[in-house]
Amino acid sequence: MQYWLMKSEPDEVSIDDLEAAPAGHFPWFGVRNYQARNFMRDAMQVGDLAFFYHSSCAEPGIAGICEICSEPYPDATQFSATLSTKADPAVNPYFDPKSTSENPRWWLRDVRFVAKSRLIPLTDLRRFPELANMRLLARGNRLSIMPVSETEWAFITKELMGRQ
Repeated sequence: MQYWLMKSEPDEVSIDDLEAAPAGHFPWFGVRNYQARNFMRDAMQVGDLAFFYHSSCAEPGIAGICEICSEPYPDATQFSATLSTKADPAVNPYFDPKSTSENPRWWLRDVRFVAKSRLIPLTDLRRFPELANMRLLARGNRLSIMPVSETEWAFITKELMGRQ
């Protein structure tokens, strides 16, 4: 098993949205960084666990845990220039004109809700020497999906979330 951290803007999809998802899972759409895509497409496995991280908000931090629950498949948001409702077609920020259904560039996996935690802010994560090498805390790191070491996972889940 591998461990991950997956960032989402809570205004778009939050841990509460994932918990309330009618199908019990949610497609992790919109990844438009090649390294993050490669992690999702090539390295993740069904059953891997990930920290669900709220980003680009007033207080970024780990909000819970999700599980990878599908094989990779093409992200449908790459194929249409608009997010269309009949009344109000809007520009699709995830559209990629170079991507086709025959040759998709962007992939996703479904995730399912495992647990919600108290928000563990980025500032708290920075306080612990046990997390000094965590990729999330590296200067200039903006990846939306990144690996988490087994040691980092164990420390965060046990010491900061109180889980066994």
